[in-house]
Amino acid sequence: MFAILLNFLAVLGGSILGAVTKRGINPKYLSAVNTGMGIAILVMGTNVAMQNMSNTRHPVLFIFCLAVGALIGTFLRLDERMDAASRRVENRTGGRQNGTPSLAEGITTAVLLCCVGTLAIMGPILSAISGDDTYLMTLAALNFVTLVIIGSTYGIGVGIAAIPVLIWLSFFYLVGKLTAGVVNTDPETFSGMIMTETNIVGGVLIAAAGLGVLNIKDCKTVNLLPALIMPCLYFFATLLFE
Repeated sequence: MFAILLNFLAVLGGSILGAVTKRGINPKYLSAVNTGMGIAILVMGTNVAMQNMSNTRHPVLFIFCLAVGALIGTFLRLDERMDAASRRVENRTGGRQNGTPSLAEGITTAVLLCCVGTLAIMGPILSAISGDDTYLMTLAALNFVTLVIIGSTYGIGVGIAAIPVLIWLSFFYLVGKLTAGVVNTDPETFSGMIMTETNIVGGVLIAAAGLGVLNIKDCKTVNLLPALIMPCLYFFATLLFE
């Protein structure tokens, strides 16, 4: 659990350092960094989704997950709640600078980048099963660097992302404790299928966040976040009804 807490602190610390380095930077340079980051996020998300699509045994499951996740997120008004909360944070931290995107977008992007991928899923599972924190320690380093970059664009408020990251890693740590002995990264296994489908959904969401950062299309990515847990629910449901 220490390595999970370290990831929490890495996200928090990275956002603070990024916000500090942001001060005094001309808005046009921040806008340029934002454009570059948007392109990188779009490419990263597409790459994650396409890599895992070649391993899936359920090629249309991600569509179901996105649709159900979007319905749940819209019903819960996650986008509106996140936007309202981020405005309050922005007001307390000096408001938005011209040329920078909304804090809600930054928090969503940070959560997706920190929670999608093999390290963020298998890391806590391996920690729970064998006490091996190698993946989680590597993830903490990556999360710190990621949040420095994101924090320099969106401000210190993106540190809020540390909370959902903590919940996400803790959830898979619990999954590891409950499924000890049957976890395997092979895409043909139960745990491997969960990881593959979660990465496909996550990759699509990361790409969607990139479109938002580039101001191409506001995909209301916050409303789509519940889709990330849909693969887990689907596969556990199949176990119950076998």
